[in-house]
Amino acid sequence: MNCKNCNNELSTNSNFCNSCGAKVIRNRLTLKNIFEHISETFFNYDNKLLRTFIDLFKKPEKVIDSYINGVRKRYVNPISYFGLAITLTGLYLVITNKFYPETLDYSAFTAKGQEEFQKRLMNLTQEYMSIMMMLYIPVYALIARITFVGLHKLNYTELIVVFLYWQSQLSIISSVSIIITAIFGIKTSTVSMIYMPLMFLYAAYILKRLYQLSFGQIVLRTLLFLIILGVVFIIIVMIGVIIAFITGDMQQMIEAQKAAKEVAVVFINES
Repeated sequence: MNCKNCNNELSTNSNFCNSCGAKVIRNRLTLKNIFEHISETFFNYDNKLLRTFIDLFKKPEKVIDSYINGVRKRYVNPISYFGLAITLTGLYLVITNKFYPETLDYSAFTAKGQEEFQKRLMNLTQEYMSIMMMLYIPVYALIARITFVGLHKLNYTELIVVFLYWQSQLSIISSVSIIITAIFGIKTSTVSMIYMPLMFLYAAYILKRLYQLSFGQIVLRTLLFLIILGVVFIIIVMIGVIIAFITGDMQQMIEAQKAAKEVAVVFINES
């Protein structure tokens, strides 16, 4: 008998391949063993996925250090975990757009006259959500590298691993949370307002445990991280404005601003 995955020769009573570690499957595929496989994969504490999810809260330094130090069997690797996060993000976008579009209303945070621009911005964000998630990670890793200068525990590549796990964990939680809250009519904007500070607190929590810092030290480093992030954000906005000006979208933004002023003037006069 040979392994169906790597073709390594096996003894007749082998349950796992001694070459690639794959489980030996002897039974035909049925609905029963499909459900058993799903249960084993997602709901058994001993499986890597659930263990990774739980331990990224309880002891994130163990999950991350394990991968960095070459232990690859205990936890889901960051690339696979990130792939799962992207899948769930796409799922929540499909569900909310199809069944709960009213929860995607951001009008409460939009200036009068800019509703159309805000709608286009939201559509663009949703369309390129997965790309944006990927682009955030090297940027956050670079900022963290600058923020934690003098502490040589993690290099830039290792910080990318840190933020891969961080982004994945948050995306999984937010995707599930948004779907659940949408069922009860809670708007995505409300969930986002709660989510934003929590994401930075969680990052601080992970980095505190990885670098073994005191509470005061992580507070100072976090403030520095946010300051650098603010500067980077301003630079990105400026680049966006330049691109918008070059592509002609700036004119539409100016017109939207004019429309907003006209609406404000009419409102004041009527009052």
